[in-house]
Amino acid sequence: MKLGEKQVLMVVKKVEFGVYLGNDEQRVLLPKKQVPAEVEPGDPVEVFLYKDSDDRLIATTHEPKLTMGRLAVLDVVDVSNVGAFLDWGLEKDLFLPFKQQTAKVKKGDQCLVSLYIDKSERLCATMKVYPLLRTDSPYKKDDKVTGIIYDTSNNFGVFVAVDNTYSALIPKKDVTGTLRVGSRVEARVTAVKEDGKLDLSLREKIPEQMDKDADTILKAIRAYGGKLPFTDKADPERIRQEFDMSKAAFKRAVGRLLKQGKIEILDSGIRLQ
Repeated sequence: MKLGEKQVLMVVKKVEFGVYLGNDEQRVLLPKKQVPAEVEPGDPVEVFLYKDSDDRLIATTHEPKLTMGRLAVLDVVDVSNVGAFLDWGLEKDLFLPFKQQTAKVKKGDQCLVSLYIDKSERLCATMKVYPLLRTDSPYKKDDKVTGIIYDTSNNFGVFVAVDNTYSALIPKKDVTGTLRVGSRVEARVTAVKEDGKLDLSLREKIPEQMDKDADTILKAIRAYGGKLPFTDKADPERIRQEFDMSKAAFKRAVGRLLKQGKIEILDSGIRLQ
């Protein structure tokens, strides 16, 4: 009998409160309310095995949202001082320990998880899903993709599971705004690495993005009353805080506006023409 997996087991005994499945050496109960009609000893039944609230092995004909070796995005339905509980479609919620969280979750969040069996032989969830992500995606450079953030790194950037399946990264240099674990993103593939992993960017290709950035800067200048109190020589961090773009992107957009005659650059700032 395989914990956390769907499998076909034989009915070995009918009782008042259900049927026992398995064989003479090992049996598991399928509760009466889930027993298919007219089932008799010797008949096969497809079930999923997990442990109930008393840690007893139990069978169910219900379809769980997650099985062993797979990935799924599940809702956080409750939290406690030792972890969180996820809705996976069964009567007993799935436990997600603190140590298996890549970021602290709260009620109402969503997170990408897989199953594992803990030291007490119980099924638990983990957000450390990197080993299960695939590297054979059908995507190529400049394709648009969607995914969920499953981890972040101060050194590398933001890790994304494209289609909840494929391994991808928003490199640190391309990270803008607040990107938290559990957030869904729409991005552009900037590279397909030799190992099949994807590099992503939340920004458009430079020509298209330059137009968007230029519009953002014009709106900001108007909000400042017609003059931005700094130029493209400003500190990169100030530019990032003000516009959520890199200094290089800011300079490109300012250059476009200057060429279009929409602004002029003074020593004290950038003014509308």
